[in-house]
Order: sequence, then C-alpha cells, then structure tokens
Amino acid sequence: MRLIEDKERRQKAVLNILVLLIAFVGVAKRSKTLDETSAFENILIDSFAPLQTSLTSIRTEVASFFDHYVVNINASKKNVSYQKRIDELEGEIAQFQELRRENKRLKDLLQFGTGVDYKKILAQVVAWDASSDFRVIRINKGLADGVTLQSPVITANGLVGYIYRLTDSFADILTVLDNNNRVDGLIQRVRAHGIVEGYNSEKSIMKYVSRAEPIILGDVVITSGLGNIYPKGIRVGKVSRIERESYGITQNVEITPAVDFGRLEEVVILVAEGDEQKKREWEALDQMDEDSEKQARSKR
Repeated sequence: MRLIEDKERRQKAVLNILVLLIAFVGVAKRSKTLDETSAFENILIDSFAPLQTSLTSIRTEVASFFDHYVVNINASKKNVSYQKRIDELEGEIAQFQELRRENKRLKDLLQFGTGVDYKKILAQVVAWDASSDFRVIRINKGLADGVTLQSPVITANGLVGYIYRLTDSFADILTVLDNNNRVDGLIQRVRAHGIVEGYNSEKSIMKYVSRAEPIILGDVVITSGLGNIYPKGIRVGKVSRIERESYGITQNVEITPAVDFGRLEEVVILVAEGDEQKKREWEALDQMDEDSEKQARSKR
C-alpha cells in the first residue's frame, strides 16, 4: 500500500511540474508576440508615423485657424457696426452743436434792439451778388414775408445796410461797405456828425467831420437817426484811422464795421409799420425815379 501511495504522489508531482512548465512556456510565447514586431511592420511604422504626426499637426492648426478666423470675422463685423454708429452719433452731435450756436445767434438778434419800434424779420444770407459792382448781400426773405424797400438790416453786432432790391422770395441788401450807401453817423463819445460811406471790401470812411473834433482811435460810430432810413443808436463800427489834411476844415475817418461780413449768416430786417412805412416806401420810389432819370441823362 505504501508503495502504491508513493507512486501516486510521484505521478501527481510530475503532472504538477508539467503543468507549470506549460504555463511558463505559454506566458513566454505571449510576451514575445506582444513585444516584438516584424521587419515589415517596423518599416511601415517608421514610414507613416511622421506623416501621421504631420497630419495631426496640420489638422490642429487648420481647426485653430478657422476658429480664429470666425472669431475675427465676427469681431470685424461688430467693429464696422460700432464705427458706423459712432460716425452717426458724431454727426448728430455736430448737428446739435450747430443748432445750439444758431439758436444763440438768433436769440441775440431778437434781443438786440428790443426798444426799437419796428417789426423784426429774421433772414438767412444766401449769397453775395457777384454779378454787381455793388457790395450786396442776398437774403432768403422778400415781399411775401413782409419785407419792404429801404428797411434797415442789422445783426446783434451792428448795422449791415438796407434793403434796396426786392422779389417775392428774396431781397438784396446794400451794405455799409458799398460807396453808394450813405449813413448819417455820430461819433458816440464827442457827438460829432459825419457821413459814412463804403470804402473797400473791409472798411468804410466817415466824411465831412469837422477838423476841430477831438476824435481818437477806437471811438464808436453809431447811426444818428437822420436820413429817414436807420433808427438812431445802431452801432456802425469803430474808428481805425484818422487823416487830417494840412489844409481844409474837415478830416477823413476810417471806420472798421462792427459786423464781420465774412462770417455773416443771419440778419434781422427792421420793417416800419403804419404811416412811417408808407412814407419810407414813397421815398424809396422817389429815389428810384431820380436814379432812373440820372441814368437816362448819362446815356444821352
């Protein structure tokens, strides 16, 4: 019995050893198939791995480019929209500022001469009459707006001239720069009289001022109220030069107008009402008849 048992034990031990050997061999073969590749596979891997790396990199860069492109396009569209809105707002601000300046000028015009008993008509300058030898300004108000001939025209700064030609919708102003416009002026400080006439495109001259009058530079010249055109007290300009001749009893005084004609945009027309208006109209018609007769005589 003991011999039989020993034999069985030896057989079991041999079987166990065989099983372990087979297991080790299987593990060894399995590890070899996982770790080792063939020469052909090595060539393929070595050839295509860089290409795969490049393709992956290109794909990443293309995806990133399109992502940034879309973002930039959207941002660019927004910037264009924002810039357009900014331009619109700046334009509106400029318009509001211009309206504010215009309102201030008109307010000053309406406040000027509040004590003068005239109807006031606001008008805008539309042109200088370049076709005439006269220094004339054209405005956008006429007979249909109640403007009459020989109506004085002013601004908040002073005297512009008077209406000498009319249509239904427009009127021409003969300015104080024209030598055909004669204003009876008064040196405000010394109360000396003289006749102000246009001299050139920037100056007027005051004639027939007594040589004995102590006029100085900077003296203010105003309308005297004589002549049936301009009301008294409207500022004409300032004395900018004095010429005293070595002989004679008068002196010539250069006047710088109170109105800056180069920047003139709006004016106020002073229209007389009632009997005074009719008187001025008749005087204007008589003056036109006299001028027509003079022209006819000069042509003969």
